[in-house]
Amino acid sequence: MIGIGIIGLGTVGTGTYRILTEHAALIRRRTGLDLTVVRVAEVDVRKLKGKGLPRDIVTSDAMELIRDERVDIVVELIGGMRPASDFISAALGLGKQVVTANKALLAGKGDELFRLAAKKGCEIGFEASVCGGIPVIRAIRDGLVGNDFSYILGILNGTSNYILSRMTDEGISFAEALKDAQRKGYAEKDPTFDVEGIDAAHKLSLLVRLAFASPVTMDRITTRGIAKIDPVDIGFARDFGYKIKLLAIAKKRGAGIEARVEPAMLPVNHPMSSVNGVYNAIYIVGDMTGPNLFYGKGAGSDPTGSAVVSDIVDIAKRISGASGRGARGLAAAGRFREGRASSVPYYLRVMAKDMPGVLSKISGILSKYRISISAVTQQGRKLSGYVPVVMVTHDAPEGGLMKARKEIDALPFTKGESVHIRIEEGNL
Repeated sequence: MIGIGIIGLGTVGTGTYRILTEHAALIRRRTGLDLTVVRVAEVDVRKLKGKGLPRDIVTSDAMELIRDERVDIVVELIGGMRPASDFISAALGLGKQVVTANKALLAGKGDELFRLAAKKGCEIGFEASVCGGIPVIRAIRDGLVGNDFSYILGILNGTSNYILSRMTDEGISFAEALKDAQRKGYAEKDPTFDVEGIDAAHKLSLLVRLAFASPVTMDRITTRGIAKIDPVDIGFARDFGYKIKLLAIAKKRGAGIEARVEPAMLPVNHPMSSVNGVYNAIYIVGDMTGPNLFYGKGAGSDPTGSAVVSDIVDIAKRISGASGRGARGLAAAGRFREGRASSVPYYLRVMAKDMPGVLSKISGILSKYRISISAVTQQGRKLSGYVPVVMVTHDAPEGGLMKARKEIDALPFTKGESVHIRIEEGNL
């Protein structure tokens, strides 16, 4: 028997416990492993009601669980930085294996924890930390290990993807779509981590470390959210043949790595454009396999619990078989080598007075910064004498575009801030 201790019986913890107990016979038949939940730690006793847990396995003290000699694998599912990091450190210090779904913790303290794991000859499983039930961590680390990766494109946050899908399909505002997501339980009362791209950036940092063997801190990932996306821009994107998605992007740029999370336009014929609702997807390009697409539910009790159990089984096999594979963590071959922001096409919308010479003046400023226009449209209902002037540029450096925007926004016949959105062709 291999003893499992679960710290935290929230959404993911409940799914993990249910799979380990209800599917125990199935897991034993498929793997030959006897996985038994011997302890559960939960400080909020209200979460235990109606879950049928044997009273003798429950404790409110996580350290009591960690010190229990019957516990071989400690599963941390409380989230956050503290006390989660203390619990994981304590478990590793006692030579116990660890499984976690805590992407924020691994993004911030992963190096420290994996060094401790290596020192103690332990392992940290973290498949559930990125996109719940999608087995992308194991695919990169094991299945695609012979590839040199050049490009990652991800829809890594189901909440923001649901909001943008509603805005795209029904033409409603961000505020309306957010309220609907909160009403259905897809968005938290405070949705900042989801809609501002922070959650996706945490996940991207882990993918960059794995795929490119290069650690990256959150402050090195350009991060923009979706709160300022307007239905009018979604409509113009459709006219040009694109969809707007919150994308996590990582690319090799010479000796550097470019990593960013931001709203971007994808061609409607790209497979990622059809990923809607709360679903996640990761598109990754290796030199040997070419493009690979992973798709599925990125969150929720059962999908994420399934990923947690996958890690438990993986580690349990090594415990029982003494395969000696040792600690496997986040690859960190060297410093994060920040690449120059890539030159890509951009969508640009300017609200300007409906008068002669406007377009020539705007295009003149763009030309000054060596930005050329591939398509332009000037249409739509006047708002207090102003109409949207919408352009798609050829490949342009982001720095030059931002300088051009500043000059354009200062013109006497423009109103408010112009809008720019990156166009990501998606390596098709």
